Amino acid sequence: MKHFLITVLLLIVHPAFAHHPGERIDEVMTEQEPAFEVADRPSTPDLSVEEPGGEVLRLGDLHDQIVVLSFVPQNCDSPCAEQQAVLAGMQAQVNSSPMKEMVTFVTVHDADASIEAPWNEANWRLVIPSDDETTAAAADRFAAFSGRGQELPMAHVIDRNGRHAGIFHGSDFNRTNMTLYINQLINNAHAPKPPTEKGWWEWLTGWF
Repeated sequence: MKHFLITVLLLIVHPAFAHHPGERIDEVMTEQEPAFEVADRPSTPDLSVEEPGGEVLRLGDLHDQIVVLSFVPQNCDSPCAEQQAVLAGMQAQVNSSPMKEMVTFVTVHDADASIEAPWNEANWRLVIPSDDETTAAAADRFAAFSGRGQELPMAHVIDRNGRHAGIFHGSDFNRTNMTLYINQLINNAHAPKPPTEKGWWEWLTGWF
């Protein structure tokens, strides 16, 4: 119920999602959003980054959050700037709902790369790599899990407990589609598990 209002508002904009069950969210998003790619990997690569104050942040520290991870290497220029603007706009949608407390946006950048997107710092982390790795190298490690082989920057959606759920490519994706995707991941995490069917032994022993 707590995400009902935001879901209804989003479905008014995108009624095609209204008749699809949550378990099929990857299939539905693939049909509706050309920039989306299913990842569905049980984990993500290691990534150690530093926040402006020098505190080390690891993705594992955010295991109870859905993480939207993006990269801004030094020479990415307009493709990354455009993606950051779209992601910041999508963050505004997320933050207008109870999802704000459940989603963290992480942008990895080189120290001399500027970020001009209108991010809300309440749930956005601007970080730099804490090891000797460059932002470009870190982005390439994550991009290696994509089957598309394109040069556009990627935004990775990491589900709770570290599952690499999906990738949104470039900046042409509809930000409402990404918001719907994240909303459904949250709903799936809170959905009650269906009861398991009893086998013959359970039925037999149930009489005693």
